[in-house]
Amino acid sequence: MASQGTYSKVPRGNSGNGSDEATDPMVKAALCIFYGFGIIITLGLYGVAQERITSEPYADVRGIATFFRASVFLVLCNRLVAVAYAFGMVAMKAESYRNAAPLWKYFAISMSNVAATTMQYEALKYVSFPVQMLGKSFKMLPVMLWTIIMTGKWGKLPDWFVAGLVTIGVTQFLLTGEINAKHSNKESSFWGLLCMLAYLACDSFTSTFQEKLFKDHKTSKYNQMLYVNSCSAIVSFITLTASWKLGPALGFALAHPVFMGHAFMLSLAAVAGQFFIYSQVKEFGALVLAATMNVRQVLSILMSYILYSHRITGYQLMALVLVFGALFYKSYLGFATMKREKDSKDQQVTLEKSNGGLEMQKQPVAETVGLTTETTPK
Repeated sequence: MASQGTYSKVPRGNSGNGSDEATDPMVKAALCIFYGFGIIITLGLYGVAQERITSEPYADVRGIATFFRASVFLVLCNRLVAVAYAFGMVAMKAESYRNAAPLWKYFAISMSNVAATTMQYEALKYVSFPVQMLGKSFKMLPVMLWTIIMTGKWGKLPDWFVAGLVTIGVTQFLLTGEINAKHSNKESSFWGLLCMLAYLACDSFTSTFQEKLFKDHKTSKYNQMLYVNSCSAIVSFITLTASWKLGPALGFALAHPVFMGHAFMLSLAAVAGQFFIYSQVKEFGALVLAATMNVRQVLSILMSYILYSHRITGYQLMALVLVFGALFYKSYLGFATMKREKDSKDQQVTLEKSNGGLEMQKQPVAETVGLTTETTPK
């Protein structure tokens, strides 16, 4: 695992002393919990700021309350902060600033990434935050479909089973209760669902193509983060300029200082969340991250219901249990598979050592005679 490279630097003392070996798993567990809490807290703040900016009005000095509508401006702010972070990390890690992949591939990812993030923000104008979070859970099915299109791989049967349960749960949630945003009417929720479908299509393409980019080109995570976010910032700026929304967005920000604070918190939380996500994946793998993200989604939905007083029916509550039960079951299957593979590998190593010992026991006489004859001083 990736964690071996990091923890091999921890001093272990003498080979006969077991205290350091006993401490090392505790250090790993503490670090895993630290990264997990980091993800939950930062992305929780990101969700709260996101819902506040897109679904609640801001009052100016005259007391006139207006909504912020330029979602692409939020994307631009996020990407600029992410570029600054990635630039600093590339410098600190002494990585190359040269693009490892063709620029058109970065722009392809960036265009779908900007579209996905924009649609995510736009959706919150029409549907509640819990609906948006469930939509992200539903992303599993589009990702599998994009994987079939790009690689021809159909995936495993348990993955399709979990995707089916998630689809049923999301559908039940949408049909059995209120789903519109706090300051929107019921009819507008249709546009919110269209935005979520657009988000799913774009975001699933982004993640699948980005994974393919990692495999096809030798690019580090910070190098890719630098170029993807730089290209995304360019795409966002061009979109704002072409739609004549850059000036009004800046004017709104200057007239509403509270909004600027929320936008900065949104961007900072997004970048901090990326740091914790990358760190946890590197040290403990994608399965641990998946389990952490499941917990994060549950807590974020609960936080949204508490802070913004969304209504929920009994059927919707059952739908939430079904969706996240399926997702946690998928994480359990992943851990069980990983444990079986590890046990199988350990048994194979033990068997090889045992066979090696038997072979050494069969050969000592001949080998000893030869060695004694050749190494005796003459």
